[in-house]
Amino acid sequence: AKVSVFDSSVQGGDAVWEGLRVEGGGVLELDAHVARLLASAHALMFDDIPDPDAIKGALWETLRGNGMRDGVHVRLTLTRGEKVTSGMSPLNNQSGPCLIVLAEWKPLLDSSALPVSPDTPIRLITSAIRRNTPACLDSKIHHNNLLNNILAKIQANLAGVDDALMLDLNGFVAETNATNFFLVKGGVLVTPHPDACLPGITRGVVVELALEAGIKVEERNVSLTEVYCADEAFTTGTMGALIPVSEVDGRGVGACG
Repeated sequence: AKVSVFDSSVQGGDAVWEGLRVEGGGVLELDAHVARLLASAHALMFDDIPDPDAIKGALWETLRGNGMRDGVHVRLTLTRGEKVTSGMSPLNNQSGPCLIVLAEWKPLLDSSALPVSPDTPIRLITSAIRRNTPACLDSKIHHNNLLNNILAKIQANLAGVDDALMLDLNGFVAETNATNFFLVKGGVLVTPHPDACLPGITRGVVVELALEAGIKVEERNVSLTEVYCADEAFTTGTMGALIPVSEVDGRGVGACG
């Protein structure tokens, strides 16, 4: 497979994407992922956006062609397409979008591509890099411009921990560099408003299951002090599912008593 050096994803990160998990011959929450991909492309004014059936058809063709039914992660990317010459303007895009289906044999992993399980909690620091607000670049567009996340991940790497917790411009918790964030306090499940973070699909499933189980859920501003004094904390995402958090900024989660 080849992508042109003039493709918009190469020229300016002008693309949208979804991460998919394949288990038991099916794709978890496929309709929701495809709908979000298309909504993101629409928000960015892509031309000639393929319909859901075309995207699903390309996905299934790739999976069948490689005999992939379990333990597979797919990075599904839709770029604005090839440009006739390098430059920022979408007027240079005259070939329509480019769909990339990258399917890999991959177990549940964290953002460092390390295997995860309920027995392997992760450690976090708080990044100095802030998450975008809708006034800058709306996180509800699942776009390929991930530089602020990458800078936060670099800080986590240099600190010798697994990931970085990112705050919004007001100092409230948004998400980690790669996942949504939850804490538990007094039997209540708490997660930040999806204003400066992506309202993740796995996040939504967790909230739905919690409500069905009779667990109180609060979606609100969350301060770092609340994180430090949480009874439990965990992250959610397609790549790693649910991953427990054992430490934030050197403070043990659940250590407040």
